[in-house]
Amino acid sequence: MITARLTPAILRAIRAASRRPAVTLVLALALVAGALAYVAGHFAMTTDTGELISAKTPWRQDGAAIEAAFPQLKDSILVVVDGQTPELAEDGAIRLSEALGKLGPKGPVVAVRRPDGGAFFDRSGLLFADLPEVQQTTQRLIDAQPLLGGLAGDPSLHGIAATIDTVADGAARGTQDASRLADPLGKLSAAIDAKLSGKVQYFSWQRMFSTDKGSLAPPTRRLLIVMPRMDYGDLEPGAAAVEAIRAQAAALGLDTAHGMRVGITGEVPLADEEFASIREGMGMIGLGMLAAMLACLWLATRSAKIVGAIMVTIIAGLAITLALGLLAVGRLNLISVAFIPLFVGLGVDFGIQVAVRFNHERRAGAAPMEALERMAAAIGEPLSLAAAAIFLALGAFLPTDYVGIAELGVIAGMGMIVAFMLNITLLPALLMVLQPSVPASDVGWAGAAPLDAFLHRHRRDVLIAFVGAMLLSVVTLVWVKFDFNPLHLRDPHSPAMRELSILMEDADRTPNTITILTPNVAAADDLEARLSRRKEVAHAITIDSFVPEAQGVKLALISDASLLLDATINPFDFPPASDDAATVAALNKAALSLKALAARPGATAAPAAHLSASFTALAAASPAQREAVSAMLVPPLGLTLDKIRASLTASEVTRENLPEEIRRDWLAKDGRALVQVTPRIDGAGNGTDNAAIARFTAAVRAEAPRATGLPVATQEAAKTVAHAFITAGILALALVSLLLWLVLRSVREVAFTLAPVVLSGFLTLGTCVAIGQPLNFANIIAFPLLFGVGVAFHIYFVMAWRSGVGDLLQTSLARAVLCSALATGSAFGALWFSAHPGTASMGLILMLSLVWTLICALIFEPALLGPVHKKDKP
Repeated sequence: MITARLTPAILRAIRAASRRPAVTLVLALALVAGALAYVAGHFAMTTDTGELISAKTPWRQDGAAIEAAFPQLKDSILVVVDGQTPELAEDGAIRLSEALGKLGPKGPVVAVRRPDGGAFFDRSGLLFADLPEVQQTTQRLIDAQPLLGGLAGDPSLHGIAATIDTVADGAARGTQDASRLADPLGKLSAAIDAKLSGKVQYFSWQRMFSTDKGSLAPPTRRLLIVMPRMDYGDLEPGAAAVEAIRAQAAALGLDTAHGMRVGITGEVPLADEEFASIREGMGMIGLGMLAAMLACLWLATRSAKIVGAIMVTIIAGLAITLALGLLAVGRLNLISVAFIPLFVGLGVDFGIQVAVRFNHERRAGAAPMEALERMAAAIGEPLSLAAAAIFLALGAFLPTDYVGIAELGVIAGMGMIVAFMLNITLLPALLMVLQPSVPASDVGWAGAAPLDAFLHRHRRDVLIAFVGAMLLSVVTLVWVKFDFNPLHLRDPHSPAMRELSILMEDADRTPNTITILTPNVAAADDLEARLSRRKEVAHAITIDSFVPEAQGVKLALISDASLLLDATINPFDFPPASDDAATVAALNKAALSLKALAARPGATAAPAAHLSASFTALAAASPAQREAVSAMLVPPLGLTLDKIRASLTASEVTRENLPEEIRRDWLAKDGRALVQVTPRIDGAGNGTDNAAIARFTAAVRAEAPRATGLPVATQEAAKTVAHAFITAGILALALVSLLLWLVLRSVREVAFTLAPVVLSGFLTLGTCVAIGQPLNFANIIAFPLLFGVGVAFHIYFVMAWRSGVGDLLQTSLARAVLCSALATGSAFGALWFSAHPGTASMGLILMLSLVWTLICALIFEPALLGPVHKKDKP
């Protein structure tokens, strides 16, 4: 056999390391020092999740093509500014955009864009509304001319009072139409009363002069797209930009105390917060993992010296493996860093196998050197076979497109070789130096004799029970869910995720959009027309979507309103600033006019009476109270007047005279054009529903197979990952089966080794269905560990059985397997308590899989192997 030829080599390695332990330790120390020096000079880790899947996959190439043509679309931060009023949201967006733009060319922010605001939309916004809305809005402005004239001429509290006085006096005398005054007077009265009573109150002039429905309803939410300066060498590459946004928002007073709320989300802060949540509590989790591992090592060896020797061996192996990994793949990624728990879990197993067998031989009366030699003869073959099998299993991911786990396989596979080599060199040397005492009791478990006897007597029943469990698990596979949405792996309570959840249900601002790159504008417009007819699509946008329809009629309406209102809203002279006494006088005078208006019957009477009382109370209030009311009314008035002025200067919009910022976002330099498609959100929660997103994606890709975007990427990534695991699973099973057959030369014994591994996999999946735990991108990583540990455990038992060991549960091998599983399971089970949902689910699956692996190893495997017969003995 192959491993039989390895046994003498293993024995020689153990003898060489053990007879000159000081030399071995010095060499090991030098190797570790060299590895650490290499790591210090070459350590690199990317947090770019885009690098986890091969750039050669078609859907990633489609995304890369769009990023190449429109680089400003990559790595963005979405800033959401919500205001109690439209004016507050607009003012906050303007000021924050200006502040971020002034951080300097070398600052954390590269660029800032306003996708839903700015000079172009202020000027041309009316043109994008339907014709009836334009007619209604322009007429409302014309009807409000008396009110607008006074407010524009004196935008102050004094001017507001004087304007209301003039309008109310005219309405009371019957020279002006009072029918439209009820709503403005009522809103103004309610705001002033609330402010005087000490309540937090905000006022919107835009709502007074515009419709509250349709596309022209003034929004209370504004967006900024911030391009951060990324540092991919940092675990949170966009942290500096996010911190700068928060600092500027705080400095500008954009907070709830001032009627605003600033939220930050987007791919950059989402990724940064994910890493932060992974780190959160990891110190305590790490201590818990270490404590669990040390406890299990103590249970296995009952020797502090041996526990220390195993831990030193693991730490040395980690350093060497990290250096080899960096040498092989250049840098770690978010998945390949998981080589650490894989190495620790399997390295602990190797260490326990060596130490327990060493203790067994010492208890049998062997001297330390003799005990090591007997250990090599007894477990050298299975240990080397287990290392080789795990190496092949992890390497099976290399041909797949899942680069993240392929690199994990490379590093962890090399780690298995390192772990094996150190456990036959460094660990024996440490045992010779430390000279642990002889165990005081038997290393095996004689108390397991009844269980061994039970498994022999009821072998058939046990096998039937396990086969039944497997069949039941196979049936449940149809209910195994794979949650392809990576957002579900993140902490739903983190700020960026909370903000994203809000936007997901915002029909106009959901990030679940799909983008298609077309050859030219004509092709984009044709695709937009076809997609717009799909029931799953709310709307599709191209560059021509920014060229309004029916501009001639709309511009005529706007021009008429502008001719009538130009002198009204653009006065030549402004009166000098009024003092408080003049303001009080204006308020009292307006109160009298309003009182006269209230005496006339009609819908305006009650609001006029209320505002008259409000003005009287305001005039009698303190100057500070009047200043507070002025601060509530005057700034939004100025902003509203500016927007009205801009909207009345609208001119024809063509593709050629669109702002360069818009052209750059929708039209590449080579003429290729983008189409952006938004899903229809019905308010029933389908903004985050996987099935709804899948239907939307399928509908779009039926028209545009090369579409890309968040919905496409999440589903294609799921397919890529699932295909990678299926491919790697089949390949790993084939390679390990071939290796086992070359060693064992028995199809039956190969089946005895692998059948329990397959069974534990099915049982783990069945348990996931039973507890409602879906698979996802994080917890699926548990299955390579399950396969590696399972293959190792069952190899140990099959090799022992074929060598003539019958009552397996009473042996030191069973003790080693149990303690190894407990060490790995309890340590990784601590991940279940992580604040990061993905990490927590990975800890849960790891624990479940190891429980089933242990049950299959200690119950199913002995029953499957059965009693040792003479013909089975070598």
